[in-house]
Amino acid sequence: MLIFLNGFPGTGKLTIGQALMDRLGGRLLDVHTQMNIAYALTEFKSEAFYDTVRAIWKITDGLIADLPADTPLILTDALREGSDWSREAWARIEALAESHGPLYVVHVHCDPDENVRRIGSAGREAMAKSRKRALALQYHEEGQLLMGGDADRVLSLDTTELTADECAEAIADWIVTKAAPAE
Repeated sequence: MLIFLNGFPGTGKLTIGQALMDRLGGRLLDVHTQMNIAYALTEFKSEAFYDTVRAIWKITDGLIADLPADTPLILTDALREGSDWSREAWARIEALAESHGPLYVVHVHCDPDENVRRIGSAGREAMAKSRKRALALQYHEEGQLLMGGDADRVLSLDTTELTADECAEAIADWIVTKAAPAE
C-alpha cells in the first residue's frame, strides 16, 4: 500500500509518518528527505532546484520499485491546488501507486494557532524545515486547498488535539475499513 500524508508545514506529517511506520512497518519517505539536497545546493524554486528534485525522484522511484510489493510505503508532502509543481508531484504519486498501491491519501491539518506554535518549534530547524510562522498563517488565511485523490479515498485528519500515535491509529483503522471487501 502507498499512504500519502499531505499537509501544510507544521501539521505533523513526519511525526505521524514515523508513528504509522512503527505501527504498520514499511518505509517512510519524508518530503524533506527527498528535497534537502536541492535546498542545500541550489536556489529555492530555480530551474536547478526543480531539476535536482526530479533527479532525486528518479533515484528514489527506482529504489521504491525494488521494494517487495507488500512493503507499506508512507510518503509526505505539501501539495496544494493551483500549483504546477504540486500537479507534477501528484502525478508522480499516482504513478507510484500504480505499482505500489492501493493509494490512501490523508489530508493532515490542525488549528491555525496550533499550526503556528508547531512551525515555530526549534526541532524543525534542526531538520532543515521552515519555521516561518507567517507561512502557516498564509495557508490558513488564503484557504489553500490540499490536492490529491478522490473524496472516497481521502481521510481528513485534524491533528490539533491528537498525539502522533492517536493519528497513526486513526489512519490504520481507516485503511482497514477502506481495504475491507464490500458486502
